[in-house]
Amino acid sequence: MTQQGSSAEAVLLRGARLPGVDGEHDVLLRDGAIVAVGDAGSVAARDISAAGTVRQVQLDGRWIVPGLWDQHVHFTQWAQTARRLDISRARSAAEAADLVCARIAAEDAEQPRSPAGGSRRAGERAAAEPLVGFGFHDALWPDQPTRALLDAAADGRAVVLIAGDLHCSWLSTAAARRFAPETADDPSAAVLREDASFAVTSLLAAADDATLERWAAEAASAAAARGVVGIVDLEYGWNLEVWQRRMAGGASTGAGVSTGSGASGGSAAALRVEFGVYPDDLERAIAAGLRTGDVIDGTDGLLTVGPAKIISDGSLNTRTALCVSAYPDGGHGIANLTNAELVEWMRRAASSGIEPTVHAIGDRANTLALDAFETVGCRGRIEHAQLVSAVDVPRFARLGVTASVQPEHAMDDRDVADALWAGRTDRAFPLAELHASGATIAFGSDAPVAPLDPWIALSAAVTRSRDGRSPWHPEQALSREAALRASTRSSIRAGQPADIAVLDADPFTCLAADLRGMPVAATLLAGRFTHDTLGWA
Repeated sequence: MTQQGSSAEAVLLRGARLPGVDGEHDVLLRDGAIVAVGDAGSVAARDISAAGTVRQVQLDGRWIVPGLWDQHVHFTQWAQTARRLDISRARSAAEAADLVCARIAAEDAEQPRSPAGGSRRAGERAAAEPLVGFGFHDALWPDQPTRALLDAAADGRAVVLIAGDLHCSWLSTAAARRFAPETADDPSAAVLREDASFAVTSLLAAADDATLERWAAEAASAAAARGVVGIVDLEYGWNLEVWQRRMAGGASTGAGVSTGSGASGGSAAALRVEFGVYPDDLERAIAAGLRTGDVIDGTDGLLTVGPAKIISDGSLNTRTALCVSAYPDGGHGIANLTNAELVEWMRRAASSGIEPTVHAIGDRANTLALDAFETVGCRGRIEHAQLVSAVDVPRFARLGVTASVQPEHAMDDRDVADALWAGRTDRAFPLAELHASGATIAFGSDAPVAPLDPWIALSAAVTRSRDGRSPWHPEQALSREAALRASTRSSIRAGQPADIAVLDADPFTCLAADLRGMPVAATLLAGRFTHDTLGWA
């Protein structure tokens, strides 16, 4: 039987090396699966002849690993991020406003001059497309993000600055009138948090279908260039038809191969996708008969139903992650729903065949999520699990709850965590303890919060360091082998999907600092090249 997304052509990879295994190997791929793996030259003639026409690809001693997965992505927002103003390095509200002012001045300078000889008129600026920035972390800013400050920089332009954790946004008055009119006349509502902010970012995601599909194809191609074969898309909203449309653009043609020059065939069929369902659409999914793991017709088997996601608390940066201990400025964070509501929603999803996944960042939120899993008696996932009490760590394995974690967040948040979770950061991002307890760990990026690049997550988990800084709680680091398992879903052996990343370095022996930029020579999805730098495709 042909595997999902498979190529009809058989491929023999010759001279491949496996991390941690001596010698070179040959790997035969047919109908989207690995048919045989053996020492170089040992794949039997009968195996090759049974495959019919076989294209032989000489890897010249390059390393192969299972294709990588990013198991927590907001894909549409990630596809848009490259077009947004990067404010991640802003060290204050004033510095972020200066970046806005500079971008607007640069854009104005590119516009035709007004009849009076000046730059773009105020009316034209107000009617222009909103300027969207992304990546700020205000928890450590010495000043406040105020409406007046942003308005002065925006000079009449609609400006929306989105926090790096996606849980709050800072709006100019013009932007508030367009996207949150109920707040436009309230200067104290310059920063919107949680649901109010999510509503704004959802409106910003609106664009014509052709533009969005082009951006998605580029993002999918870029992911394939990093060895990625699959994602769990937890974009807000109903995404079934969105992905059906994207898959139809190239699933049947095999388009979408990226090259070393960055070219793309223009198809999102470079990825397997599991799409999530949010509470507003749970009944819609149930009525449609969708169940986690179901393959969607007409997508060449690449699109499947993922989990049902609910957000139980907020985030660290916004001081809304629900915690046992108070934050320095008071408060314990927020609970977005009661315990009874969480249990009722999870029971409804699980009983309908849709696996629940619960966003929980604070230690109190993680306890309540695990309690709910125990009450309902179902398996599922917890997204983030950033602060976990010692007594809760073994409950993940015991209850069959996957820890869906984002190791790069530890690098992004270490200073904020040291400030807001002082004295408790030995419990933050406890990857080694979760692994030792037997919990299933799944790595993701939460892109655009972190880049859609599993090598970044893998590096952060192994080194607990970035930018030359000393490791942060190195006792919670994972081995390279464990980190790779958390980034993949298959193995290099007969019967497994022919989802393979070809590497120019050995991930088990290279310098730890080099993991972050691991060179990927090629990526195969079910035996079909989706990324190729050396002309093998």
